[in-house]
Amino acid sequence: MKRSLLALLALPLLFACGGGSTTDADASKKDTVAVADTFKWQAEQFADVRVLRYRVPGWEQLTLQQKKLAYYLVMSGLSGRDIMWDQNYKHNLKIRRALEKIIQSDKVAKTGSDWDHFLEYAKEVFFSNGIHHHYGMDKFTPGFGRAYFEQLLSQSGATLAKEVVDVMFDPAIDAKKVSLDPTKDLVLASAVNFYGDDVNQKEVETFYNKMNVASDTMPPSYGINSKVVRKDGKLTEQVYKVDGMYGAALKEVVKWLALAKGVAESPAQADVIQKLIDFYTTGDLRKWDDFNIAWVAQKNNTIDFIQGFVEVYNDPLGKRGSYESCVEIIDAEATKHMSVIQNNAQYFEDNSPILAQHKKKSVKGITYGFVQVAGEAGDAAPSTPVGVNLPNADWIRANYGSKSVSLGNIADAYDKSGGKGALQEFCNDSDEVKRATEFGALAGNLHTALHEVIGHASGQIEPGIGQTDETLKNYASTLEEGRADLVALYYLMDPKLVEWGVMPSLEAGKAEYDGYIRNGLMVQLRRIKPGNNIQEA
Repeated sequence: MKRSLLALLALPLLFACGGGSTTDADASKKDTVAVADTFKWQAEQFADVRVLRYRVPGWEQLTLQQKKLAYYLVMSGLSGRDIMWDQNYKHNLKIRRALEKIIQSDKVAKTGSDWDHFLEYAKEVFFSNGIHHHYGMDKFTPGFGRAYFEQLLSQSGATLAKEVVDVMFDPAIDAKKVSLDPTKDLVLASAVNFYGDDVNQKEVETFYNKMNVASDTMPPSYGINSKVVRKDGKLTEQVYKVDGMYGAALKEVVKWLALAKGVAESPAQADVIQKLIDFYTTGDLRKWDDFNIAWVAQKNNTIDFIQGFVEVYNDPLGKRGSYESCVEIIDAEATKHMSVIQNNAQYFEDNSPILAQHKKKSVKGITYGFVQVAGEAGDAAPSTPVGVNLPNADWIRANYGSKSVSLGNIADAYDKSGGKGALQEFCNDSDEVKRATEFGALAGNLHTALHEVIGHASGQIEPGIGQTDETLKNYASTLEEGRADLVALYYLMDPKLVEWGVMPSLEAGKAEYDGYIRNGLMVQLRRIKPGNNIQEA
């Protein structure tokens, strides 16, 4: 997925439903302030995580049909939650169920330092959808002993095989969820469950190279919905579909999608949902393309969604998609305010400082939306993006366009939950504090919009050059995110943004430069253990 993580705070966000609408168009400013002042943004803090809550502005203004649609889509997304856990690591679900049983047991003494360390470990696992850190990729280290854990298993009646307990307590076993170390075999060095234990990188690359057809200008997303295993001495794919791998979960996903189709806002939206059902049912990659093409074309609805095997960052080879879901309520007013970026996409392309042959002569189908998240699941939760640009296939983007969204209430939760203490501590001077206070939220939203709408959607691959997972391999995702950020930063100081009324002055652009430097040099690095490489794309 082409996605943007929060640029100002390195602390992730928990999926949580809002506590009622606070943005009624008829509400007075006084009422809005009163609600905002009493809303509890932070729910909990542990390890290096702050768990935040968010509101869902606009929910009360939805019709009953729209609320049903959003509910069915959220439930569909949640039905595939365990897929993400299993994709992250083969033993994750077993470990999670054991941890849950221990916590729920009334036969366990839940006091003392060992219990406190156990509970923190469990929360880390729950938050990261597995036993590896969602950001740093390293395996969590229990702060309690093996003997104590085995005692908890016995007291609660939970069971785990010895090999699984070994994984939890031996730092050398499956230590890295995703390894991008070019000196190692990326497949064998990564713990993700996309490949059989005896499958290596060279074999996988050869397997997919045989599928590529140089003359195919519309290649399917090979490997996006499968696990590669060895069978009878040869590599083969176990496809994610209703009668295949993850079949039980996908049947439940499809059940809720069918209900959503019945309350769709338009025939076009119903068709989009049906195409996703067809993809899950058959596993056919061409049906995945059909869904993405129809999804890009579907506009003018209040409820939209992202779902499928989308994000490829968790595959060290950048092919397999992690399961995720995000259900969105379009904020029409905020979208209208920022639509000037979408409407001037050709200006940004024409004035980009890249080689002429890499510029699109005609930018097609870019759609931008400022949305409020109604629910997330899988790889989009609990740690969530603040912006998304899809689909990933370059040929679909070139021929049919793309959709970009800024997740407004997610960014708002980050902004509202942070205090001014960090600004006072890390800003260089009072002018920087003033810029951050006055323009920080606006500048962050603008950077996200430019990153998604212009950054990811800009440029084109030269004819005859393969897709980035073939040419850039384990560097593809990081370079793509860096490229999108650089495009956004380049234009944040463009006077055209002031002329168009998107930002009040170039001081807003400066505020984002300040925050970007402050975040990269100080805030995010505190989450990386000394000696480790930064790996999150």
